[in-house]
Amino acid sequence: MAEPILPAKSDIKAQHHLLAGALSGLSSAISLQPLDLLKTRLQQGYEAGGPKRRRLRVVVRQVLHDDGIFGFWRGTVPTLTRNIPGVAIYFYTLSTIRTRLSSTPYFQKIVPDPSAPRSSKSALVKLSSQGNLVAGAISRTSVSFILNPITVLKARYESNFYTEYHSLLSAFRSLLATNGVRGLFQGFTATAVRDAPYAGISLVFYEKSKDFLGRVSSLPNAVLHSASGASAAMMATLATSPADCVKTRMQVNPQDHPTIRKAVIRIYNDRGIAGFFSGSTLRISRKAGSGAIAWTVYEGLLLFLRDYQGR
Repeated sequence: MAEPILPAKSDIKAQHHLLAGALSGLSSAISLQPLDLLKTRLQQGYEAGGPKRRRLRVVVRQVLHDDGIFGFWRGTVPTLTRNIPGVAIYFYTLSTIRTRLSSTPYFQKIVPDPSAPRSSKSALVKLSSQGNLVAGAISRTSVSFILNPITVLKARYESNFYTEYHSLLSAFRSLLATNGVRGLFQGFTATAVRDAPYAGISLVFYEKSKDFLGRVSSLPNAVLHSASGASAAMMATLATSPADCVKTRMQVNPQDHPTIRKAVIRIYNDRGIAGFFSGSTLRISRKAGSGAIAWTVYEGLLLFLRDYQGR
C-alpha cells in the first residue's frame, strides 16, 4: 500500500546549505554571464529611429566592437553581488520551507512501494508536486524582493543604454537620483510574475526528472543532477519568457515602460507576439546551464558533506 515519506530530521546544517548555494551561484554567474548580457541587449528595446528587431549576430559584433571580448562579462559584479548571496539564501530558504511542509500530510510525497530502498542520490527532503510548487514559488519570490535593487542595476549594467555606469556605486547613485527609492523596486511585479511560477515549475520538473532517471538508469550523481536541472530549467524558462521580457523593459527603460500594462502594449507594438520571446533562446540556454551547474554543485556538495559527517 502506498504511504507518504515521513519527514526525517536533517543532518545537514544550515551553513552547509548556504555554502553549497553560494558556490553554485558563483559558478553559474561567472560561466554564464555572456548569455545574460546578450539576452538583455536583445530585450532592452530600441532607441528612436532604431531598428525594430535586433539580431544576435549584430549584437555580438556590437559588443566586440565597443568593449572587446571582456565586454561579454559586463555586469558580472552586480551579477555576483546578487547571485552569490541570492542563490545561497534561496537554497537555504527552500530547504527550510520544504522541511516545514514535509510535516503536513497534504504535502508529503507518496511512494508506491515503501519497502523499497531510499535513494542515496539526493540530500533533499521529499515532497509532493504541490509541495515543491509552493516551496519553490515562495522561496524565489521572497529572495527576488530582497535582491530586486541589485537585479535592476544588473539589467542596466548589461544594457548599452547606461554606458556612463563605471561602478556599482555610481550606478546605484544614478538610479536613486533619477528614479528615487521606488526605482530600486522597478519591475518587481513582473519579476514576481516570472519567478514564482518559474521556481515552482522548475522544482517540480527537477524532482520528477531526478526520480525518473534514478529509476531507469544508474547515472552518476553529477550527471543525474545536471540532466535533471537542465531539463527542468528549460521547461520553466519557456513558460515564463514573456514575463522576463516585460521585466527587463521595465528595469532598463522605466520612462517608456512604467507599468506592466504599458510595457506589454509597447512590446506588442514593437514586434507583436514574437516580442515577448525576444532573447528566449539565450535565456533558455542560460537557464539550462544555470540549472545544471547550480543543482549539480549544490546537491553534490551537500551529499559530500553528509557522507563526510557520517564517517
